[in-house]
Amino acid sequence: MKGADDSFTLHYTITPALPDSDSGTPLLPVLSAEDDLGNAYEDRGGAYGPSQDGTRTHGSLTAHPALAPGTTALRIRITFLRNGQESAYDMTLGVHP
Repeated sequence: MKGADDSFTLHYTITPALPDSDSGTPLLPVLSAEDDLGNAYEDRGGAYGPSQDGTRTHGSLTAHPALAPGTTALRIRITFLRNGQESAYDMTLGVHP
């Protein structure tokens, strides 16, 4: 996770690789998050693509605003949307200053 003045970005790897968007409807990942202080963060977009060998997908998702001072944990949900279907994944990440 990388922080900025007005946002933060999560970098991820998914194995096996996500389906190729050239072969059909693109997959849209959407990020939502809440910290342990009760602050909510909204999706600001991202990008993804296959690894060089095609076995994994590397991507990033950005949310805003920047993490609040004193945040020690971030509960995130990544929802993948495709063809009117949703698949959501929840996790909690530790935040270190």
